[in-house]
Amino acid sequence: MNRSSRWLTALSLALCAATTQAEPISAEITARLKGGVGGITTLPNGQLVIGYHPFYAPEQKVGLLNATRDDTTPYPSAEWQTCKKADGSQKDPNTCLNWVLGLHTDAKGVLWLLDSGQAEPRITPKLVAWNTHKNQLERIVPIPAPASLPESQHNDFVVDLKHQVIVIADEAIATGPVGDKAALVVVDLKTGQSRRLLQGHDSVMPDMNRPITVDEGKPGAKAIKVYVGVDGIALDHKSEWLYFAPLNKGKMFRIRMKDLLNKRVSAGQLAAKVETYADKPNNGGLSIDRKGNLYLTEVGERAVGIIPADTRQYRRFAAAPDMVWPDGVIYAQDGFMYTGAAQLPMAAPLNDGKAENKPPYLVYRFKPLAPGIAGF
Repeated sequence: MNRSSRWLTALSLALCAATTQAEPISAEITARLKGGVGGITTLPNGQLVIGYHPFYAPEQKVGLLNATRDDTTPYPSAEWQTCKKADGSQKDPNTCLNWVLGLHTDAKGVLWLLDSGQAEPRITPKLVAWNTHKNQLERIVPIPAPASLPESQHNDFVVDLKHQVIVIADEAIATGPVGDKAALVVVDLKTGQSRRLLQGHDSVMPDMNRPITVDEGKPGAKAIKVYVGVDGIALDHKSEWLYFAPLNKGKMFRIRMKDLLNKRVSAGQLAAKVETYADKPNNGGLSIDRKGNLYLTEVGERAVGIIPADTRQYRRFAAAPDMVWPDGVIYAQDGFMYTGAAQLPMAAPLNDGKAENKPPYLVYRFKPLAPGIAGF
């Protein structure tokens, strides 16, 4: 083979590899459930914990996926699934779950449930820490005002055991379709105190010229005029960089944890520490693997995308025809990433009053480029 032929062969192989890489892989269905899935995490033994999307006001807030993978068992118990007593009066809010979207199990086996408290009867937002090894309540961490506002819709979070904090993405759409009071909330696990940070900063605010678009370029394409503030959030395995972004935004942002946690800096100084990391589509859930690749649920386009650490160039990574509104995305002990299709654009409030959402609600899995942190 002459030099020219070798060069053409190499070019052809490179183009073929690039084309293959650009094509999203097919996500496989791993469960079919009766309710819309919001957040997902795992127990230390790898069993999936399903959070049912509070948009649908589910009777069961959180459950363990059964072996048949078509239903769940209430977790931590049936008693925890409602804040109402049989007579309609309110339970002790420290004994129940009210409105849960974010949930993650940390490296110590503590399942953290983020209760935004928006269902009736409304309660103060809180974090519920459940010890999965002892099967008992570890602690309750309330998130009162001023860290929580009437507009607060605490969506997802990261657990940083190195710094003993939890950082919450408050998308701030509890009282209307515009999250213009979105912020990050830092919860100090040593003191139980919370701080509200970056409210009003561009990195947490939705782009009002960027509605949620669904199935662009296809029959039935539409735009949903809901503008969600900071939604996806992820922490690298070294607890060095926090990544976050509003749903309605074309940019991904990051900040060093040491800067976010520095109480001596002013609001302006903290804002100056935020970096624009990459371009992205509208996204909900966010995860990261141990090589720094970010995985984003592309809520309007039936796909999960990736921002590789080496290129920072977004591309679609996994997709499926019925993956309607993939919400949270997490890594599990079996080496797969999981996401659930919540079908929100098919629900009546977001579909011109016509309810086209219906079971089964699908849970998907796919192999990431590199291992991640189980439960996140």
